[in-house]
Amino acid sequence: MATDAPPPSKEQHTLPSTEEFTAVQESAEFGELRHSYRSFAFPLTVGFIAWYLLYVLLSNFAGDFMGTKLFGNINVAFILGIAQFLTTFLIAWWYSRHAAAKLDPKAEAIKSRMEGDA
Repeated sequence: MATDAPPPSKEQHTLPSTEEFTAVQESAEFGELRHSYRSFAFPLTVGFIAWYLLYVLLSNFAGDFMGTKLFGNINVAFILGIAQFLTTFLIAWWYSRHAAAKLDPKAEAIKSRMEGDA
C-alpha cells in the first residue's frame, strides 16, 4: 500500500519572505485575530482549570460532602465528575463555533493574501 505524497501541482507557489511574515505579524488585522483568539481561549482555560482544581480539592478534602448521596447510589462526586466531561465537550463545541465565526475568516483572509490569491 503506497502512502506517497501526491505529485506537486503544476503551479509554482513562492513562499513569502521573512519580511512579509514580519509585516503580517505586526499588522492590525493579525493583531485582531490574535486578540479574538486570546480573549476567548485564555479566560475559558483559566475557568476550566479552576473548575477542575475545585473538583480535585473537593475530592481530597471534602470527602463527606462528595460522598453525599443524591438519589440511589448517585453521589455528589459522581455528578461533578460527569459535569467535568460535559463541560469539556461544551467548551470544545463552543470554541469550534467561535473559531468558525470569528477566527477562520480572518485567518483565511491573511493566508490568501500571503499566498498571493487575494
